[in-house]
Amino acid sequence: MHSMRVSVHIDPSSADGNSRTVNRRIIALALPTFGQLIAEPTFVLIDTAIVGHIGDTALAGLSIGSTIILTAVGLCVFLAYSTTAQVAHLLGAGHRREGLQAGIDGLWLALGIGIVLSLGLFAGAEPLCQALGGKGAVLDQAVAYTRAIMLGAPGMLLVYAANGIFRGLQKVRITLIAAVSGAVMNAVLDVLFVIVLHWGIAGSGIATLIAQWYMGLFLVTPAILWARADGASLRPRIAGIAAAGGDGLPLFIRTLAIRAAMVATVACAARMGTSVLAGFQAVNSSWNFAMNMLDSVGIAGQTLVATALGAGSVSRARQLTRATGRAGLVTGAIIGVVFAIVGLFAGHLFSPTPHVQILIAVGMVTTGVFFPLQGWMMAIDGILIGARDYRYLAGTCTLTAVVYIALILVLASIVTPIMPNDLSRTAMLWAAFNVVLMGGRGLFNGLRVRSDVWMK
Repeated sequence: MHSMRVSVHIDPSSADGNSRTVNRRIIALALPTFGQLIAEPTFVLIDTAIVGHIGDTALAGLSIGSTIILTAVGLCVFLAYSTTAQVAHLLGAGHRREGLQAGIDGLWLALGIGIVLSLGLFAGAEPLCQALGGKGAVLDQAVAYTRAIMLGAPGMLLVYAANGIFRGLQKVRITLIAAVSGAVMNAVLDVLFVIVLHWGIAGSGIATLIAQWYMGLFLVTPAILWARADGASLRPRIAGIAAAGGDGLPLFIRTLAIRAAMVATVACAARMGTSVLAGFQAVNSSWNFAMNMLDSVGIAGQTLVATALGAGSVSRARQLTRATGRAGLVTGAIIGVVFAIVGLFAGHLFSPTPHVQILIAVGMVTTGVFFPLQGWMMAIDGILIGARDYRYLAGTCTLTAVVYIALILVLASIVTPIMPNDLSRTAMLWAAFNVVLMGGRGLFNGLRVRSDVWMK
């Protein structure tokens, strides 16, 4: 068991050296972290590509069903973020066993939430799909997908909590292995169930739930072994679980506000017609995939800054913050160019309908322009999470989301009915999303890091 002990070396001078050293540390953490982050969006992206060839009705149904699963699972991302910050802070302070104990508490919390979430959304799938605009055949497709995929929610939440442990320990390569193998499994099973066995959209959901449970078990096993090797208890501790939940509450509120804004966007797209909704699903699933590339930079900075603050080095935390912001901006610019170029041709991958293909191109090009802003914003977001500035993030994200939802509802009910065609509606929808929601979050994050309040 001694050979399984986790060793994390923190060099106090490395962050105070040249920027190349800092950038290498960010990249070394960001690349494997990206592997874990793309798991759920990759599943939905694969589902979208395969289900899209069933028909536009199935693709529209998938848009509604995937919004529910991404919202439900996304609301629980605090399981990863809060655990990462807690483990990294304790590690920086030299308390490794306590950090691993916090990780085990997070695993128990994830399992409990996952079971309740899975059962609740399975039972409430139909009214939820109806609330998002599902009707007739689209509703049937959405319900079938939602009920199948939600049974994998506990596995996915275990992935979140386990990755909080690995990120905090700066042992993130295993997350890349889990994500790649899970995505391959999902793709193979998708083809088998949907194309070969003709199980339809439900087959796609079943393929994803199997991959989710596989990833959960793949990551939880070594996390438990490492925790035992350092003397952490594996028993559920009510106090520890409650503390993990308390730390995550502001992050839950933050994520709830963001997901509410996303749900409002989907509902507005649904009001614009099946074609706009189908095109929106393709762009949205691609955007979720690309955004996790940006989030990986923020999480790398989050881990490093949390460790620096745990060790009491404010100057190192400040330097890492500047380096992470620059890395996010550059990464966003590169991804934005690629996203826009790929978007010109990606429509054929998602739909056989020419009109929907054009809508996909418009949405991806419009969104690609704003990726530099999003890259910087996500980087600073990760820094503030690493500093455990949870209440500020919860408050500002909620305010931004409220303003955005009010605006998007006005646009959907008053402006879009008088717009000439689906192309202009699609461009307007994505422009509003990026300028108001993403831009608002960037503004508040930028104002915060200009001060020293978030490091106290």
